[in-house]
Order: sequence, then structure tokens, then C-alpha cells
Amino acid sequence: MSAISFADWMAATQARVESALARHLPGSDCIPARLHDAMRYATLGGGKRVRPLLAFAAGELTGAAADKLDTAACAVEMIHAYSLVHDDLPCMDNDVLRRGRPTCHVEFDEPTALLVGDSLQTLAFELLASQPTAEPARQLEMITLLAHASGSRGMAGGQAIDLASVGKALNQPELELMHALKTGALIRAAVLLGALTGQPLSADERLGLDRFAKRAGLLFQVVDDILDCTASTATLGKTAGKDDAADKPTYVSLLGLDAARSYADELRSDALDALSIFGERARRLTQLADFICHRQF
Repeated sequence: MSAISFADWMAATQARVESALARHLPGSDCIPARLHDAMRYATLGGGKRVRPLLAFAAGELTGAAADKLDTAACAVEMIHAYSLVHDDLPCMDNDVLRRGRPTCHVEFDEPTALLVGDSLQTLAFELLASQPTAEPARQLEMITLLAHASGSRGMAGGQAIDLASVGKALNQPELELMHALKTGALIRAAVLLGALTGQPLSADERLGLDRFAKRAGLLFQVVDDILDCTASTATLGKTAGKDDAADKPTYVSLLGLDAARSYADELRSDALDALSIFGERARRLTQLADFICHRQF
């Protein structure tokens, strides 16, 4: 078990993922140069890399090799980056700031941003299909898992519900379904992809890890909603208060700020309880649950 601190582990993993992404993304010396520049702009040089961190932490449970985790982490982060580019477009959330910089369609243009999202999505699957991350049956399971998490029964479906819910009052089960798809599905995929690159888990261990991943996904969204109404634009690196301004249903608008914070604590406790079957092997996942719950940006 690594003795380095969580902060040092996180920084080292983020740097490793940044380097791997830079290797796998096409360079500007490759035609079409403008599109490739925009893909790199949207993906590199920012973000907490929570999903890759979760993939690496889950891989620690199963003894996964670092080079195989690079592939899983880059694939899930490319899907995440594509989703942010598309979410920021005028036809979606119409935002102008992401990770403290102009959004992709502002820095480049809308057609280029649309193609950036399309290209990052397909590159994620090309990477996951072409690199030897696991034996063939499990590699196919990984591809299927990421596809399901990204599509109409996952992230894209959650975004569709989000768009249809503007100005509406959702109850808590409806809100949780929306975010289990929009945010939680990709976070769950990151955890499971990381674990799948290593040795097989028992049925009980797989259930515990899946439960952790689902609770962590909801926790991330609850904290995101809290930060949207309590943190500044400068701190967040994106426009603060935009959900309230757009009249979107959130955990804060449904529960109130204090109750939303209490619910975040409850989700954190549930996530940590799900990891109890792993003992010390789950140290990094435990630390990440704490980081997600208590983050300030």
C-alpha cells in the first residue's frame, strides 16, 4: 500500500493522466489542425480529473497495471470533456466560461465545438477498443459499460431530462433519477472501468463497489448544486448561480441549503459504508469520497 499522502497521490495521478491525454490526442501537426487544437484546448490544462482519479483508485483494489488504468482513465475523461463542450453550447446551457477559460465555442466557434465533442467521444471508444486493457471478454464489457453510461440511458438521457425540467418542480426521486443518469452514470463507469482492468472481484465486492460508485455520483451532484449557489465564479472556474438563474431544479432548490448539506453527509456515509468490505484496500476511494464531499470548487 502506498505511503504517500492523498494530496501527493492525487497530484501525481492528475499529472500522469494529463500526460497520457496529451499523448493520445491528435496534435496540431495533424490535419485538420484547427479541430485538433480545439480538442486539446477542451481536454488539457484544467479540471480536477475526478473520474480518472476514481478509475485509478478503483484499480488499486484489483491490482491493475498503471498503463492499463491510463487507457480507462483517458477514455472516461474524453467522454466527460466532450459532454462539457456540448453542455456549454448555446443550444444547451449557453455558458461562456469553463475551467476559468472561455468555453470551446467561444474560443473557437460553435461548429468546431460541436465537432470537438463528436471527435472526443469517438476517440474515447477507439482508445478503449484498441489498447489491451484486459482479456477480450472483459474489454468488450468495458466498452459496453462506457457506451451505456454515455448514451440515452445514461449521461445523454440525463441531459435530456434536465433540459425538459427547466421551470418545473421535480420531487426527490425524479431529481435523483435525472442526476443518476446525467452525472452519476459516468462516475459509476469510471469506478467500474478502473476495477475491470485488474483482477476479478467477488460478487459481493462487485456489489459493494457498484453501491459506492452510485452514491459517489449522487454526492458529486449534490455538492455541485451547493457550490453553484455558495461559491464564486472565480472559485468555480465556471459561471456561478447559473442553475438558479435558469430555473433548473437542484437539490438546494428542493431541499434547502442546510438540508442539502446534510444529505451530502448522508451520501458520503453510505458511500464509505459500501467500501467496508475492502478494508484498507479502499483507502484511496475513501479519501476521494471525502474530497468530493468537502471540495470547494
